[in-house]
Amino acid sequence: MITQLKEEAVELLKGLIQIPSFSKEEDKTADLIQSTFEKRNIKFERKKNNVWVTNKHFDPRKKSILLNSHHDTVKPNDKYTNPPFEAAERGGILYGLGSNDAGGALVSLWATFLRFYEEEDLKYNLVFAATAEEEISGKNGIASILKSLPAIDFGIVGEPTEMKMAVTEKGLVVLDCKVLGEAGHAARKNGKNAIEMALEDLNWLKDYEFQKESSSLGKINMSVTQIKAGTQHNVIPSECDFVVDVRTTDAYTNEEVVEIISSNINAEVTPRSTRLQPSGVDDNHVLVQAAKALKIDTYGSPTLSDQALMAFSTIKMGPGKSERSHTADEYIWLQEIYAGIDTYVKLLELINEKS
Repeated sequence: MITQLKEEAVELLKGLIQIPSFSKEEDKTADLIQSTFEKRNIKFERKKNNVWVTNKHFDPRKKSILLNSHHDTVKPNDKYTNPPFEAAERGGILYGLGSNDAGGALVSLWATFLRFYEEEDLKYNLVFAATAEEEISGKNGIASILKSLPAIDFGIVGEPTEMKMAVTEKGLVVLDCKVLGEAGHAARKNGKNAIEMALEDLNWLKDYEFQKESSSLGKINMSVTQIKAGTQHNVIPSECDFVVDVRTTDAYTNEEVVEIISSNINAEVTPRSTRLQPSGVDDNHVLVQAAKALKIDTYGSPTLSDQALMAFSTIKMGPGKSERSHTADEYIWLQEIYAGIDTYVKLLELINEKS
C-alpha cells in the first residue's frame, strides 16, 4: 500500500505544479486535492480554497493530530530556465514552482493520512488539511478554518526542513514608523529635520539587543527594510517614514517587543499585526520524544509558517530544503518525498504505540 501511495503522491504533486496557485488564487489546486478524496469516497469539508478530512473511524473522545501544509505558491521570478508549471522529472528530480515549498510536504502528509485512514485502533484521530494563503499569512487560509476543525491537540506543519523537526519558530512583527519634524528652508537649516531624527532611531534599531534571549531561537532580529522622506532638495523634511521587519522569539510576546521599541525611539510606531506569534513545544512533548527515539534532529527555525496562527502545540517538518524555496528552477528529489512519507509514518506509528 505504501509503495502505491508514494507513486500517487508524486503524481498528485505533478498535477499541483501544473496548476497556477498563487495566494488567493488556489481554487483549481483545491479542486484537484478535493478530487483525490472524492475518488476514494472520503467525506471532505471545504471552505473557500481550504480542504480537510478526518480519519474514517474518527472518535470525538480521542485527541486529534493535525497534518497540515499549504498549496499556494509565490509567483515565479524571472530567472527560471525551466517552465515553472511544467512539472519536469529528470534524474530523480522533480522541477516546478511549489515542488519544494511546500508541495513535497503536502503530498507526503496526504499519503501519510491515507496510510492511516482506515485503521480502527488509532489512539489519536487524524485531521489532514490542505490550506491556502500561507505565503501571505492570509486571513482566508488556515486561520479561517481553525474553528471549523475538530478540537486539535497538536499538529505537524509540513514545510521543507530536510525532515528535521523545528520545535520552535520565530514570529514576525512588521512596524510602520513615522518621525515628525518641522519643515524649513535648507539654506537656513531651520526647522527640525525628520531624516536626522530618524537616523537616531535607525542607529538604535541597529545596535539594540533585547535582554532576554531564546535558548533555541537566539536573538530577536530587527531590520529596517524601507524608508521614505523629503519632497524636494531645498526643503527640510518634516516627515520620515520607515518600515522595520522584526523576527521575534519565545523570550517575549510580540506585544512586549512592540512596547520596548516604541518606548525607545522617536518615531510613532504602528504594528501592522501582532498575530504572527513565535511558537514552540518543550522537550517533554510526545512529538519531540518520538523524534528523539527515531534520531530525528531538532532545531529552532528562523522562518515563518502557518504555525504562527495556531494556538495549539505544533512542530514544523517536511521533505525538501528551505533554501530552495522561492528560488528559480525550484525542485525536490523524489527520494526526499519517499523518505518523508516513511518518516511521517514512523513518527505517527511510534506516537500511537507509546500512547
